[in-house]
Amino acid sequence: MNDFTQIISADSVDASLVAANKKALFQQLASAMGRRTGCDPKLILASLNEREKLGSTGFGAGVAIPHGKLDGLPRVLGYFARLSAPIDFQAVDGLPVDLVFLLLSPSDAGADHLKALAGVSRLLRDRDMVAKLRGARSKDAMFALLSGVEALDAV
Repeated sequence: MNDFTQIISADSVDASLVAANKKALFQQLASAMGRRTGCDPKLILASLNEREKLGSTGFGAGVAIPHGKLDGLPRVLGYFARLSAPIDFQAVDGLPVDLVFLLLSPSDAGADHLKALAGVSRLLRDRDMVAKLRGARSKDAMFALLSGVEALDAV
């Protein structure tokens, strides 16, 4: 799954999100997704924090995939952010995080949630893709990478 346009849109990509720490990051992500979905940002934040209590969603190499489930969502939705400065995320490798892909799923989206999580994880384990996302000059360039446009250019 290299086409994430089902999950994110151009307006759900941030090329230089400023966050001092994980708490501030989650608050900003919850606000952004609240605006996008119409859901209460407090409920989004609670969902993210609840999941994070189980263990850090920072999976290494400066990448994190915070995720949660929420009543009232029509489908799996995402938000991608490159942070203006890396933050401590208690990631498995101890490295600070600068790339974040937030996933929110409907409460009853078992298989769809896991498929989206696996797809995002696969994408962000690709060192070349991660390097391109870090080097992208704009949110439009990042969205093009995430939506698979670049894969078409290579053909």
